[in-house]
Amino acid sequence: MKFAIVIAAACLVAPVPSAYAAVTFTCTVNATGIAFGTYNPLSPTGDSSVGSWTVTCNAIGSGSATVAGTLTLSTGLSGTYTARTMKSGTHALQYNIYLTPSHTQVIGDGSAGTFALSDSGTVTAGQVYQITGSMYGFMPPSQDVPAGSYSDSIVVTVTY
Repeated sequence: MKFAIVIAAACLVAPVPSAYAAVTFTCTVNATGIAFGTYNPLSPTGDSSVGSWTVTCNAIGSGSATVAGTLTLSTGLSGTYTARTMKSGTHALQYNIYLTPSHTQVIGDGSAGTFALSDSGTVTAGQVYQITGSMYGFMPPSQDVPAGSYSDSIVVTVTY
């Protein structure tokens, strides 16, 4: 089953049901956006910010079952994972979203050298299975762009 949400400044929550054997999972997805704030093109270090995601599955029914899922991120307005871009009119500011604060592993869909996040666990009826993680945004330094409000829309997809 697939469910997608758009990362935004506010939290988004949506229920998604899924059934396995005698246990039924009701899952919610929550993601917070990556807000960089004011970009300084003269800074030699670039700009970093952190967003987060949480997938929570409640097991109801009887018995237990394994719930497994994969979380992927879209390319956004750029159409590529190589360098995602935020736009302000016709101007673009490059950035990307990474798995770790070292900014070496791009979160994507598992293609073109990107990483898709996967996890699984066995849940007994009446229990909750929760997975949380961070997304590390980074904008490279020395991008000569005019002042403006730059944004991008990334779709988070959880398949389970």
